[in-house]
Amino acid sequence: MESIQSLQGRITASAHAAKHLLAEMGDRRWSAKHQSVFDALVDEAERAEALLSIRQTASGSPATEWALQRTGLEAYLRGAQLAAAQQQKVKGAMSTTTPSEGGYSVGTLVARDLVDLLKGYGWMRQVAAQITTTSGGSLGYPTTDGTAETGELVAQNAAASLGDMSFDIRNLPVYRFNSKVFTVPIELLQDAAVDLVAAVMQRSVDRIGRTQNAFFTTGTGTGQPLGLVPAAIVGKTGNTGQTTTIIYDDLADMADSVDEAHLGMPSKQAGMPEVKAGWMFSQTMRKVVRKLKDTAGRPIWVPAAGGELPQLLDYPVFINNDMPTPAANAKSLAFGNLARYIIRDALQVTMLRMEDSGFALKGQVGFLAWARSGGTLLDVNAVKVYQHSAT
Repeated sequence: MESIQSLQGRITASAHAAKHLLAEMGDRRWSAKHQSVFDALVDEAERAEALLSIRQTASGSPATEWALQRTGLEAYLRGAQLAAAQQQKVKGAMSTTTPSEGGYSVGTLVARDLVDLLKGYGWMRQVAAQITTTSGGSLGYPTTDGTAETGELVAQNAAASLGDMSFDIRNLPVYRFNSKVFTVPIELLQDAAVDLVAAVMQRSVDRIGRTQNAFFTTGTGTGQPLGLVPAAIVGKTGNTGQTTTIIYDDLADMADSVDEAHLGMPSKQAGMPEVKAGWMFSQTMRKVVRKLKDTAGRPIWVPAAGGELPQLLDYPVFINNDMPTPAANAKSLAFGNLARYIIRDALQVTMLRMEDSGFALKGQVGFLAWARSGGTLLDVNAVKVYQHSAT
């Protein structure tokens, strides 16, 4: 009996050969011979997949499903001329109701991969809690703050007092972000050696990731995500004259403005990561903070060492250049449990391929990616901000 590894090898070899043929032909119309070769490769992969499904206890292999979706996405991006039967395979990997308009909602696994790439982008996604939903519908996220709650000591046979938990609901809508249109030369689409899927997805992530990080940091919450800075409460305001500066006492007050329960105890709420307590500010603010000294004249900034983050008053520092720079009334520094900010991604990623005359005359094809995400601070007591003096 053929092994699982051998069957997976047959699937991979057939898929690679089919992809190479797609890329080699590019935008040229296929002959009957080309179609026959392509169909044979697909049939071989399907036969191996059928045997593999028998050998596996699960109904299918996620890795194989991902490979098929990725192949469908690549065929769409390269614009290969496929027979009707093969177009159905592309549609199976990329759902759509308006193919004539050039827009496809990419398959679930492809969308999840793009979202995973986004999760590694920007300091807000590095520290925030993150959830993924299959749609962008209305979502109320429950939150509760028990830092002021206590139990009680009672005498023998005495009744316990009531102490109900209080809950709040934070609305967590998603908003549409896009990569802006970027162009790819037709020659690149025809080059089999180029991993076009990776190139398009990474460029999309770079652009969308930068934009989202800015809104997750300073968004107003009106027609856009509510950013960390506008959502947080002011923990300390600088003295008159501190329009662009901060002093050691301000940092000490900021560190004590957040309840210790938010800083030292890991969160066990479903979907929430361990506490990521620390400071967040821009490189411009870092230039100010790194020069500060304590009352004994010692620098309070501890440089990064051994792959760790720099430390400030025993807490790590996260540099986010979308934080406001020091200025009158600006909220340039945040401190607290940054993981209480939550980011929501909807798995409704859309990819558009444009070939109109504006692109065709230059021998180019345009691509545009859409992603839906939102964010808010679940607990306003978990993070505080420093505000510079107005004058």
